[in-house]
Amino acid sequence: MSNSVRLSVEGMSCASCVGRVDKALNGLDGVEDASVNLASDSAEVTYSDKLSVDDLIKAVKGAGYDAHEVLDRDKQMREQREQQAQEMRTLKRQLWLSALLTLPVFILAMGNHVVPVFSEWVHHSLGLQTSWWIQLVLTTVVLAVPGARFYKLGIPALFRGAPDMNSLVALGATAAWGYSVVATVFPTWLPSESVNVYFEASAVIVTLILAGRFMEARAKSHTSDAIQRLMSLQSKTARVVRDGNVTEVDVAELGKGDEIEVRPGERIALDGEVSSGDSYVNEAMITGEPEPVHKQKEDKVVGGTLNEKGTLRFKVTATGEGTVLAQIIRMVEQAQGSKLPIQDTVNRITLWFVPAVMLVALLTFLVWYFAASESALTFALVNAVAVLIIACPCAMGLATPTSIMVGTGRGAEMGVLFRQGSALQALQQSKGVIFDKTGTLTEGKPTITDWITVGDFDEKEVLTSAASIEAKSEHPTAEALVNYAKDQNLKVSEPDTFEAISGLGATGKVDGKTLYIGTSELMQDNGIALDNEPDDAKGWSEIGRTPIYVAIDGKLAAVFTQDDPIKPSAKELIKRLHANGLKTAMVTGDAESTAKRIAKELGIDEVVANVKPDGKVDAVKRLKKEWGQVIFVGDGINDAPALASADVGFAIGTGTDVAIESADVVLMSDNLTVVQQAFALSEATMRNIRQNLFWAFAYNTALIPVAAGVLYPFFGILLSPMLAAGAMALSSVFVITNALRLKTVNLEK
Repeated sequence: MSNSVRLSVEGMSCASCVGRVDKALNGLDGVEDASVNLASDSAEVTYSDKLSVDDLIKAVKGAGYDAHEVLDRDKQMREQREQQAQEMRTLKRQLWLSALLTLPVFILAMGNHVVPVFSEWVHHSLGLQTSWWIQLVLTTVVLAVPGARFYKLGIPALFRGAPDMNSLVALGATAAWGYSVVATVFPTWLPSESVNVYFEASAVIVTLILAGRFMEARAKSHTSDAIQRLMSLQSKTARVVRDGNVTEVDVAELGKGDEIEVRPGERIALDGEVSSGDSYVNEAMITGEPEPVHKQKEDKVVGGTLNEKGTLRFKVTATGEGTVLAQIIRMVEQAQGSKLPIQDTVNRITLWFVPAVMLVALLTFLVWYFAASESALTFALVNAVAVLIIACPCAMGLATPTSIMVGTGRGAEMGVLFRQGSALQALQQSKGVIFDKTGTLTEGKPTITDWITVGDFDEKEVLTSAASIEAKSEHPTAEALVNYAKDQNLKVSEPDTFEAISGLGATGKVDGKTLYIGTSELMQDNGIALDNEPDDAKGWSEIGRTPIYVAIDGKLAAVFTQDDPIKPSAKELIKRLHANGLKTAMVTGDAESTAKRIAKELGIDEVVANVKPDGKVDAVKRLKKEWGQVIFVGDGINDAPALASADVGFAIGTGTDVAIESADVVLMSDNLTVVQQAFALSEATMRNIRQNLFWAFAYNTALIPVAAGVLYPFFGILLSPMLAAGAMALSSVFVITNALRLKTVNLEK
């Protein structure tokens, strides 16, 4: 049996940290999958009964980090926001202190570059040695107080043989500081031409990286905005009706069956079914649809939505983790914590990246020490420190998860829930889209257009009996037949027996009579002759309408047909998919003539008709072989096998039907334009990830050689440790800021 847990991981600061935690968890016998996310400081783990949560936490601690299980998401989100706020306050204080202490060091060391006579003034007024001692004291305080965070994390990681970005900063800053201390206190230990100090490099490195950390923390706090907004929709209290009295109570005290009163302007506390009242409810925060939905008796309401006009009373049907909103939050969290296939490659690279950088820094030092004729030690130190600082892999670790978090959050806001973050990548590799018909391309609410009673059967008796059987079915055609009977003021009774026959129809007994209602295949399977089928009914197939038969006690009693209107958004969606080079198909249990009529009207490429649910799976498999990766769009319940067999399954989960385990993507609205928006969001997110990864890798690939000094022999160009620190800090901020652009990207194209 598989178990899932979300761990909050503390102490991760870069991609190499993610790689080590990921390796520690996935290395455990019994862990089926582990996805570690730097942007949310979390790990989603699926594991077998061989392990316990304590085993997982122990593995994380063994890798040098701390972890604890997230039991209460609300509490964890509050704690995370408080921690983020506290971290930003701490970073701000440390940054200001570091900047104030660094400024005089920088002025004393670099002032002559701005004012050429400044160095002469320092020599005459303070003296060079005094200037160096002032810089030593101030820089030491910078490293010991605001810079202590790098040592607390970096040095233990170094001793564990698992260096991270903190290790690189600690080594680089200490190397520059240590060399400068020797030059100040024991100058005779160094060659005369190498007696120089680099206190300003050490202090500025710490200040700039703290500045980058502060900006990174501030930007990072916005990546979880979508989850926070969803959580803010959860009501804390509700008005419960008990013994005729209305009392305000805590939502946690409510249970299924409780009657809740909600007034205009209030949020609906939990999922339920309207028992009385009439109102319009704004469900935009759930479905993405801006138009308020009319609600009256027996209609479903969803917790978190806003009651706009009238007063409603409803019976609670779901509480706690069973509510639609709780499921949405869980889906978004899972998607945000998931790992794209591309991230595995990044993790494998970055796991060895920091040790490789340290080796490059050592080689840089040795090459310059032996190659430079004058000031060899100075050149060796400066270039080695620049390599250590420029190569911190923070941006690599943030490149993918920040884009996933913001992208899936944006999807949730428009009613597209990515249950699997990997679907974002898979969508871009798809070659075709396969649609179910009823309820997907059509409204799923057919109406009876024609009814013909056969022979001596009484029309009202046949219709009443057929409607009584179909009242037990959830099929849209059954609902249409029941409504047709009620419109004629016929009373539907309780059938003696009922059985649904998948893909064919239904059978049952009413008042001692045996009825079969369904396709011609159902009639033939049960030996019911269709010889006396009315001529008018025979012509229905020619115009694309499927005849549906009613037989009583083995004889054909009536024939009827229906019309299921095509959704207004369907035609535009098919047109856009074709414009993007995607093939389209429709798979349905309806008759071929009906299916072809719908397909022709919409411009769909291929039609597979007259199939049962297992036939849909066969059709999906065949089209996968012919086209490549395919997407299946269905209603998420009777299309579950087809959804699961497609590379990406889109389930239209309107209202309370969101708990669809077989789908990768759940569409909260039945408006098909969101399918195209999901494609556009996928494209934008993957483009964003590629931009981030290019920046992160290209930045390191291009600047490590520059920092090592390869351009100096040809162009006299060296990269100072200060510039390296600034560039490194800005790279992480760039990656997060670029990811945040997904919040406003245009998805209508």
